[in-house]
Amino acid sequence: MTASRTERLQQLAQAEGLDISAELRLGGRYTPVVQHAGISYLSGQVPRVGLDVVVQGSAGREVTLADAQRAARIGALRSLIILHQQPGGLEHVQQVLRVSVFVQSAPDFSQQSEVADAASDLLVEVLGPAGVHSRTSVGVAQLPKNATVEVELTVAVEGVKAK
Repeated sequence: MTASRTERLQQLAQAEGLDISAELRLGGRYTPVVQHAGISYLSGQVPRVGLDVVVQGSAGREVTLADAQRAARIGALRSLIILHQQPGGLEHVQQVLRVSVFVQSAPDFSQQSEVADAASDLLVEVLGPAGVHSRTSVGVAQLPKNATVEVELTVAVEGVKAK
């Protein structure tokens, strides 16, 4: 029997110390998701587990490629948890439309795409074909809380009205 989207999310989130039923801590005065006309716009998610940003620093300097990829997976997991907590949950996700991955990078680090691949792979692992998306990955000088990665999603969701 094939696991549901929620079961796959639960398994992957637990492995990183995330609870899919717990409220996620936000880093400022904003809402984690705005839903309008069948589209959910998710605020950027850094690799925060509980109260801690667990991967900090510049990829290619203080942070290895593998750790930056873990940061991208955690950001994607947090985004999916936000969607899971919305009415209809993950089963109402029709398609991930766009993913933007921001990577705090050392000046000579050029593997932003490889970092972003970790988030992309996780979205497909949880959502199947609905997780396939367009994407931008960029290197930046700094991110909030010294996070190594920030992941932002735009998702088509079935049956969602404007909020």
